[in-house]
Amino acid sequence: MKAHSLSASERFDSQLSKSEHTPPLPTWPPPQDFPIIVDASGRTVSYYGDHKWNLNVWAGKPVTLNFGDGPPRKNCPSLSNENANLLRQISAWWLHGPVRARSPEALLRRFEIIRPIFVLCSQNRIKASDLMRFPRAVDLVAGVLAPSSAHYGLTLLHQLWELRDSLGFHLLDTENLKAIGASLSKHEKEQTPYIPPRIWQYQLNRLKACIDDFNDNRREIEACYLFCLDAYARNSGSLAQACRRETKSGHRPFGGHRRAGESTDGRLFHGPFHLTARRFGIDGLLERWLLQPGESLEKSGRGIHSLSTYFTLIGFVGTAYLANFSLMRIEEAWSLRSDCLTVERDDLGDDIHILQGVTTKTVEDDDARWITAPTSHAAVEAMACVAKLRMLAADANPDVPVTDDDLRAPFLTLRPYEPWGGRAGDMNLPIAIRQTSQSYRNFIERFPQLFDSQIMKITSADLEIARLVTPSLDPELFEVGKVWPIAWHQLRRTGAVNMTASGIVGDSSLQYQLKHASRAMSRYYGQGYYHLNFPLNDSAKAEYIRTMYEMVAIEFSQLSLPRFVSPHGNPRKSQILSLLTESNSKQLSAAAKSGKIAYRETLLGGCTNPNPCAYGGIDNITRCGGGDGSPPCADAIFDKEKIPTIGSLGKVIESRLAVAPENSPLQESLQAQKRAIENALYALKSI
Repeated sequence: MKAHSLSASERFDSQLSKSEHTPPLPTWPPPQDFPIIVDASGRTVSYYGDHKWNLNVWAGKPVTLNFGDGPPRKNCPSLSNENANLLRQISAWWLHGPVRARSPEALLRRFEIIRPIFVLCSQNRIKASDLMRFPRAVDLVAGVLAPSSAHYGLTLLHQLWELRDSLGFHLLDTENLKAIGASLSKHEKEQTPYIPPRIWQYQLNRLKACIDDFNDNRREIEACYLFCLDAYARNSGSLAQACRRETKSGHRPFGGHRRAGESTDGRLFHGPFHLTARRFGIDGLLERWLLQPGESLEKSGRGIHSLSTYFTLIGFVGTAYLANFSLMRIEEAWSLRSDCLTVERDDLGDDIHILQGVTTKTVEDDDARWITAPTSHAAVEAMACVAKLRMLAADANPDVPVTDDDLRAPFLTLRPYEPWGGRAGDMNLPIAIRQTSQSYRNFIERFPQLFDSQIMKITSADLEIARLVTPSLDPELFEVGKVWPIAWHQLRRTGAVNMTASGIVGDSSLQYQLKHASRAMSRYYGQGYYHLNFPLNDSAKAEYIRTMYEMVAIEFSQLSLPRFVSPHGNPRKSQILSLLTESNSKQLSAAAKSGKIAYRETLLGGCTNPNPCAYGGIDNITRCGGGDGSPPCADAIFDKEKIPTIGSLGKVIESRLAVAPENSPLQESLQAQKRAIENALYALKSI
């Protein structure tokens, strides 16, 4: 039996967790005398109905949840009995439900973030589960959330909404959350810049090209590296001596000071490294990614050090590629190991690609997962190859502390351990002591062949869309003609915006790519798929949900542009815009904050229906464009910028109609979609 067919209590019972200090619940909600916290000997520490829950035995230090319906305490506002009971229910849900806290500190953090909402309700004599019925109180919610944790609070409220059927109630719905999200965005002093689609896609394409080039030449790279290791081992007496960097300068097998051939003492020399690189067919590869156009490996004088430099480049490129698609912080991506990528099959039969690692930000995400794009496999494959080769040298060096985990699944980014590598000062450090990641800009400066600075320069179109998403851009850093100052944290913000597949991401090829790459991410971060076997990173979920609600205000603000038309003419468009707010029809941004209407992109433009479409209007245009014989949908908005795309879709439908069986359901469906397209094109070209 699938979860959605169970009753609320049955669904909750199937998700109960077991812990040494939190016994499984017998019913939902639990009875007041249920021992919610017990010590190691089974003695009850706190009952469910207590005014306070004592989590000391679990945390190993004082941690208390005060529900506010006991004796008044200074600096701890009281709650009404009914609101205290609702807060207990949520806390029990966080202890046992599908989004349970993984530590007492994590539970306390959630509790302290959301408790002020219950205080607000109690002070206004409102039952928290009825909060939506009091718009003025809803408007005050953003103000009672602590600024440092307001966006995480938005995520918690979103989770409670998604899990409302199992929990038994909720505080706010998506329309309320949109208003709160817009309000939080307005009061944020400094937003992380959003990278314009053209620049974002260019850097992504270059990263992918570098990764693919490595994987296409992987066998040759491995063979060359192993050959070089053997050459150093022979001339040093052993691989251990070579990896200790104890090869005398006169015994080094590569260099212009010795001609190729065997010496009288049995050491073998191979001449300048470019000859070996050419022998293994990787000289062009190194020149392509490390040198200026027209410069050769022979004349550059880089020698075998270029191989280590290239490996470092692959580490950066792979890390950047994963960061683009996973919403990971750079420190988190920098700490991934070679076994980090797994694939799970979800209930819908789709493969979900997951990165597993250790977060560096919060204690509750010490073993979290990040959804990523299927193409991330290529990046992990390239980085893992480099890591495996470098670990051969690290393991051979008796001065390098190596653990079984290091050998089984090395970090994807490692310092150079090969005999010809860089500085040896940190060679005796444990591998787990990581090198500090450099800034994105430093890597660009170090590897100028990676990006063309002319293409990375900001155009007026780039600046327009960047300011649309991030109005607070520094005009001294972001102006037409300057190179976009890309940074790691921008990838996280840009990824969250792009994952929403919003209409402001105007490049059609980018949208096409993202709908494939981020469909799973959007589903699992934003639509409540909490029944999975892996714990998604809370910070990534918070970033996505925060951005999802922020983008509503931006999308709404675009509806007044001439490019958007209603199939029923300008009067209907004006009427739609007037629905955006009850108090002020002139301010579209204020209308977005009121959360009275939703906006979803469709094949023809957009949908302004605040309720789910019963006709599948996101993917099927028949009802949107009136292909079923009725007038076009009154909530539809058509986009003039989509005329070429709509025309191309019409050609595809024509070709499918030509081979569709006569009088078949397929033929009828295609004919209806064809009529919808004709109606849409007529409206777009005549209004």
